[in-house]
Amino acid sequence: MSSGEAPTLIATDVDGTLLDNDENITDRTRDAVLAAVDAGTTFVLATGRPPRWIHPVVDALGFAPMSVCANGAVLYDPATDRILSARTLSSDVLGALSEIALRVIPGAGLAVERVGRSAHDAATPQFVSSPGYEHAWLNPDNTEVSIEDLLSAPAVKLLIRKAGASSAEMAAELAKHIGIEGDITYSTNNGLIEIVPLGISKATGVEEVATPLGVSARQIITFGDMPNDVPMLRWAGRGVAMGNAHPEAMAAADEVTAPNYEDGLAQVLERWWG
Repeated sequence: MSSGEAPTLIATDVDGTLLDNDENITDRTRDAVLAAVDAGTTFVLATGRPPRWIHPVVDALGFAPMSVCANGAVLYDPATDRILSARTLSSDVLGALSEIALRVIPGAGLAVERVGRSAHDAATPQFVSSPGYEHAWLNPDNTEVSIEDLLSAPAVKLLIRKAGASSAEMAAELAKHIGIEGDITYSTNNGLIEIVPLGISKATGVEEVATPLGVSARQIITFGDMPNDVPMLRWAGRGVAMGNAHPEAMAAADEVTAPNYEDGLAQVLERWWG
């Protein structure tokens, strides 16, 4: 996509990209998004967040876009509160990954994300952690279980957490040992690694939304700030990294805009819908 050609589909990360540092969507950013949508452009959220953390974003936007969640493992429609698809790590794969993680990163805690049929499916405990797991952020809906129970059912994401560690260093060490079991990424450098099924990323999730619409990668613009955004920044016709982005995201992007706290996303969209 040339810089002068308006995109047919916009896909954006949420935290550190669409949201400012106070986790709000500013008026300027909301207005830019709504102007694009009013012009007929498809808008998609592409986030590491699980479906149950999407509705505050939807409420702030004022409409309910299709949402690629869990770094591409889940496709969620907040307008109907339905999980449309979920790619999972099997129990056997989770077992192999956990053995590697606990051996390579001594003292790490483990957790998994699962999904049911809706964002808050009470029949499915959705965030399940090992005893003593120390959260990287507030997570009041946690269910603590034994390691055996943690690994007993498929999950859309495995989280490996070590407080005080560097996510980048953890990822580099794990990459030496994890190959076909899953794909390693991270969305914060606060000692948290996320593993999704092999071959799954935000790029594959956005493609799952775009393909039935007849939209090609060339017609898509993506926005992001962290390593979990790199696949979609590289894949899209135009990938835009935020001014506050991780160096890996900046290197993968076609351009770097202003930081999230200076309406970097809006500044790009206003080229076409100012």
